[in-house]
Amino acid sequence: MSADLPLHRAASAAGDLARAVEFQHAFARRKAPRVVAVPGGFAVLDDRFPGSYDDNKLIVGPGSEASGGAAPEPPGGAALGAPGPAVAPGASVAAPEAASGLLRAADEVLEGRDHRLVCVDDDRLGTALAPAFAAAGYEQETNLIMAFRGELPPGLPGLPEAERLSLTELLPVVRRDWRATLPQAPEEAIDRLARRVEVRLRGADAVSFWGVRAPDGQIAARADLYVHGGVAQIESVFTGEPHRGMGYARALMTALLAQAADAELIFLVADASDWPKDFYAKLGFVELGRTHAFLRT
Repeated sequence: MSADLPLHRAASAAGDLARAVEFQHAFARRKAPRVVAVPGGFAVLDDRFPGSYDDNKLIVGPGSEASGGAAPEPPGGAALGAPGPAVAPGASVAAPEAASGLLRAADEVLEGRDHRLVCVDDDRLGTALAPAFAAAGYEQETNLIMAFRGELPPGLPGLPEAERLSLTELLPVVRRDWRATLPQAPEEAIDRLARRVEVRLRGADAVSFWGVRAPDGQIAARADLYVHGGVAQIESVFTGEPHRGMGYARALMTALLAQAADAELIFLVADASDWPKDFYAKLGFVELGRTHAFLRT
């Protein structure tokens, strides 16, 4: 967020950022079979998909306590790392101690997994923690939380309209896309990756899956739409390699924005280092803030 924004716009952006983060935290809690307390936040775990980063991770930062959903389940009756240094938003003074506690918690909570993932949903805190995580062998990814501030884009003539997909229709498409991405993976692994979409249905009041078809009838682009409490998130936007650059993603986003038009806030998350963020900006999305993810495999 720019410091040059007028105060009322900066306050609005900060409020929307907080709502978006809280939405994501609540979504993660609702869909997780297990929620465990960790320093400054919580962890979500799903033993059915132990290799899934999204379903097995630590989440810290503002909004952790106010996100709603099931209360964390401390292992052994006590929160991991408590008592210990607080992980307060923007607190850089205690960053080494906070990072140490989170690194220990990640090793304990994610024991038996082949990965360690810690998501820090506060830009200043994530920046402060980055050196300690890098020293521990973690790679860092920075993501943008972007809110829709534009006018509804016009449809594209000549392209089919987006349609809502059932799970029965979606699963073969997700399997196809994962197979193209991971050609050497065993079929069992591909099936587990695809079936993760089923648990997303528990994440919000309204969860729907959408796609746009190419002339041959195959789904060319797809995405999820989550709506809960006046907030809508567009997630998992994906266009197959053979169909990129043909307008399918734009047609899909246009349909999703129209579908979510009554929401008080429409947002999505984009990789800060990848080109889709520029595509979303052209559609009318603006950056609200940044979050950080630390991954070790």
